[in-house]
Amino acid sequence: MYQIDFNKPCHVYFCGIGGISMSGLAEILLSRSFKISGSDMKASTLTEHLENKGAKVFIGQKSDNITPDIDLVVYTAAISKDNPEWIATENLGIEKMSRADLLGQIMRNFDLPVAISGTHGKTTTTSMISEILLGADTDPTLSIGGILKSVGGNIRIGHSKYFVTEACEYTNSFLSFFPKISIILNIEEDHMDFFKDINDIRNSFTRFANLLPEDGTLIINGAIDKLESVTASIKCPYITFGLTGKEDYYASDITYDEFAHPTYKLHSPKGESLVSLKVPGLHNVTNSMAAIAFADIAGLDRESAVNNLANFTGTDRRFEKKGEIGGVTIIDDYAHHPTEIKATLMAAKNYPHKTLWCVFQPHTYTRTKAFLQDFADALSLADKIILADIYAAREKNTIGITSLDLKKRIDALGKECYYFPTFDEIENFLLENCSQSDLLITMGAGDIVKVGESLLGE
Repeated sequence: MYQIDFNKPCHVYFCGIGGISMSGLAEILLSRSFKISGSDMKASTLTEHLENKGAKVFIGQKSDNITPDIDLVVYTAAISKDNPEWIATENLGIEKMSRADLLGQIMRNFDLPVAISGTHGKTTTTSMISEILLGADTDPTLSIGGILKSVGGNIRIGHSKYFVTEACEYTNSFLSFFPKISIILNIEEDHMDFFKDINDIRNSFTRFANLLPEDGTLIINGAIDKLESVTASIKCPYITFGLTGKEDYYASDITYDEFAHPTYKLHSPKGESLVSLKVPGLHNVTNSMAAIAFADIAGLDRESAVNNLANFTGTDRRFEKKGEIGGVTIIDDYAHHPTEIKATLMAAKNYPHKTLWCVFQPHTYTRTKAFLQDFADALSLADKIILADIYAAREKNTIGITSLDLKKRIDALGKECYYFPTFDEIENFLLENCSQSDLLITMGAGDIVKVGESLLGE
């Protein structure tokens, strides 16, 4: 594999530079005096930010963008072998590297790299840890899968031993990493276009856990099924967190305020703490326990960590309040897996409202087909459901699945469900049917956020 010499900056081209992770890696290399260029299908605030930092960004992916002076091309799983830039890279004999391999090589430049993995909760937990480190004045380098308000983006360039990043299991990308502390939040079925079954996924997380060195630490959810199969062969100690009272870190006496924000008593080997959060839902209790466990392992002050968590209000698109119109509160959430949907809608139950509306945009055809009934069950926690067309992302509809298939499952559960093929139709329906004190959640990993923003006149 090509090895980057970080003491000899070269010209690196990012194919898909506008992605949340790719843009962050490009910025890290820019900070180390690398020449950076790249392409994306459309301009965005992320591409504009990189251009302001000195990167050359092409809109549209064309073979002409790939020139002989480029030393390395970085790509993601979304780039296919028939991509014109991929073909041009091959023809010119330019070295290639996956996004995950680049991230792994960057991690090796830090004494305490931290990797947060799991089917759900990575961005929120990474953000929580980021807030703890920032509050402790540790000057960390951060790579987050969402926009964190306190750093004004998804990336922060620091100068200390701390490097914090999300670790995604899709295409086994996290197996290219070199963590010192790893967190596994949960292990569930997802990305079934890549994995064969849950055992295949569990094996992938087991391999990830085994990347840790003997002086490393694994922080893992004690509720994970067949936990011992993941931890049995690791070379380092591990600690657990959860809600049963049997874990190393566990919560009791959980209460919620009028906006579904939890407060709980944390029990741990380091003592007890009263933890109050400004992000909603039971799932954020477990996320915060993992973050506090990290702080303890890193030797950070517990009281400071708890206080910093109390000031964390979330990242963009994670139960994010967008505004109010006509007495209707509009929330946006990135949930796109049945477990995430259930967690978000359960949190919403504790939020003040008359009628709970959920406007859901399924994400990818393979995921929709794999979890069709699970999606229906989870969405049925809302009072009224509106479905948009499936967001294709990297896929083509070769399996003949549509949102109408999901609607049939929801109808069979006796829930009020509607489908509209365009955002305009969805918005018009909501304007006519939502009323004072209703709670409206736009939900999905695609562009469904535009519905709420349009209603608010943004």
